[in-house]
Amino acid sequence: MKKIRKAVFPVGGLGTRFLPATKTVPKEMLTIVDKPVIQYVVDEARRAGIEHFIFVTGRNKAVIEDYFDSQVELYATLEARGKTQALKQMLTMQPPAGTTSFTRQQEPLGLGHAVWCARDLVGNEPFALLLPDMLMQGPNGEKQGKGCLADMVALYEKAGRGNIIAVQECAPEDAHKYGIVGKGQEVAHGFEITAMVEKPAKGQVPSNLYINGRYILQPEIFSILAGQTRGAGDEIQLTDAMVKLQGKEPFYGYHFKGRTYDCGSKIGFIEANIAFALESADLHDQLEAPLAVALAELRNRGRK
Repeated sequence: MKKIRKAVFPVGGLGTRFLPATKTVPKEMLTIVDKPVIQYVVDEARRAGIEHFIFVTGRNKAVIEDYFDSQVELYATLEARGKTQALKQMLTMQPPAGTTSFTRQQEPLGLGHAVWCARDLVGNEPFALLLPDMLMQGPNGEKQGKGCLADMVALYEKAGRGNIIAVQECAPEDAHKYGIVGKGQEVAHGFEITAMVEKPAKGQVPSNLYINGRYILQPEIFSILAGQTRGAGDEIQLTDAMVKLQGKEPFYGYHFKGRTYDCGSKIGFIEANIAFALESADLHDQLEAPLAVALAELRNRGRK
């Protein structure tokens, strides 16, 4: 069994739900408290043992590459001004030399196409896929445990083969909005996946467990994606390719019990900022009172 060393981050999306902010700033660089969304996702991958970070970018995303590069002038300024804690944080967050790769998705043809664009960088080995819009917070707070992907890697190692998909529960009436899986018998701290459907029609939903943006996939997915026809939304859907791969490889589900924030939506982005700020020891006390005041004022104006 090959170790999960590489992770793919599809960051080529246009971020139209956040216009005009994303006209010049990639949505992945919008900040949650004091760090870009993409930094949280990369940190999760590092805690899971990922050694090589592969970014599938698009036009106007060069700032992401610059962000993960060394910034000698900034480091020198911080050192000269005695800002040792900030300097240490910058150096800790920077990936080691030679561990980041960038490739272009030249057409917006969907998640499946973005994954296929990383085929030569991944090579013939299993890999992790992390959607940068989806930000995870553990059941006991962001700082508890190693994170969703680390638990998925542990399940992969116990299963000994196959593919792993992280899932969470959604309201049954919302299941048609997501990729949904069917649940089979338990395996280690996960379960066998019996079905996968991308945005199922109402009344044809196998469960209320939706795919929340974390995957471990075998490299055979690339040959399937190469010939995959367009599906929902006139895009090349990863779920459709995984359904075909399921005929050759087992799929297991990992039920993540924390919170997932869709930072590609305005409400998810705002919720993530509040949740992670409240988890911060130096911000919690400062934020709790203003939030209470703001909620009280809304109620007084008749808004709930």
